[in-house]
Amino acid sequence: MGYYLNSHKVYSLYESEAKKPYFIDKTNMLSELITLVEQGNHHVCITRPRRFGKSVMASMVGAFFSRGFDSSSIFDSLNIADDQKYREHLNRHDVIYIDFSETANISKNYQEFIDSITGILREDLHEAYPDVKFWEKAAAVQDLRKIHEKTKSSFIFIFDEWDCIFHKKYTTDDDRERFISFLASLTKGTGYVSLSYMTGVLPVAKYSSGSTINHFTEYTMATDDKFSEYFGFTESETDELYRRYESRVSVRNVSRYDLKLWYDGYHTPSAGRMYNPRSVVLALDRNRVRSYWTTTGPYSEISEYIVNDIDGVKKDVALMVAGEAVPADVEEFAATAMHLSTRDEIFSAMVVYGFLNYEDGNVHIPNRELTDEFAKTIRREKKPG
Repeated sequence: MGYYLNSHKVYSLYESEAKKPYFIDKTNMLSELITLVEQGNHHVCITRPRRFGKSVMASMVGAFFSRGFDSSSIFDSLNIADDQKYREHLNRHDVIYIDFSETANISKNYQEFIDSITGILREDLHEAYPDVKFWEKAAAVQDLRKIHEKTKSSFIFIFDEWDCIFHKKYTTDDDRERFISFLASLTKGTGYVSLSYMTGVLPVAKYSSGSTINHFTEYTMATDDKFSEYFGFTESETDELYRRYESRVSVRNVSRYDLKLWYDGYHTPSAGRMYNPRSVVLALDRNRVRSYWTTTGPYSEISEYIVNDIDGVKKDVALMVAGEAVPADVEEFAATAMHLSTRDEIFSAMVVYGFLNYEDGNVHIPNRELTDEFAKTIRREKKPG
């Protein structure tokens, strides 16, 4: 086992998640990924707002496929165990799992960030394949190609928080382009990729022109059916969680209606309504409804566009606080812009980050958790000057 290659980290993360009282079994998603792995050379990017279970699912994928450990004690009792291909793929693959946020948060600049990742990855590969003669000054992609040529080995790549480096103040536009090229070099047009599974908040479509990462098929919450039911809690799953809550808590301060009022309201094409999973779990675990989710992520930055009434957006937000939906032309890649200048760009960013729901050409505030925050924002005064 290495730091990135067949890391025990994914096993530990998913094992602890599966033991929690409000865990929901989403392992049916693995059946869909097994098909892609068997076909080979598939590249999937799933973008969702923060706190919608992306990292949990990434650790699930790694814990299932990685040959670095035996995870049957976790998965034997879960839905995926009923798949006829279960044993054939459980812990049978080399998995490279990289959580980019981990290194981004401890790096002082982009070069330090990327050098650390490539250095550790190369070290893992050299330790795992001691019989392969590597060039001393080669890049990680060259090491991977040489391993494949000599051993016919293939890899599953899991990239969690692929876009986190874009949110760091030390990252320049040139750095962003270099990082996109790095992802492309690792995964595009190579024979050693069984599957690339990538998650993040920002849509990859913005960067999919030319020879960059247009080989990834992207699945968003607003517009794509596939994988919709695996991110967030459905109505029936929330019912099940509330039954567990009732059996665990003698003095209940949270009603089933509270969960719907505060945390429901997101729409997905195939799964219908979705609840914010993190907020539901925290409300049940802490026996209290409140705004758990809006204290995280970039809400404070986006709220300034409302306070400063860019492109007259404050009026529309006030209508949404009153319970109305407003028309919007949502293009999710607009969220990647450093400066938002139109109402549609602002609303597009809010949809991507999960502050608004998009459905049938309209945006609206999904629930009480966010309505309260927007109400506070429109009451704020614009700073003088």
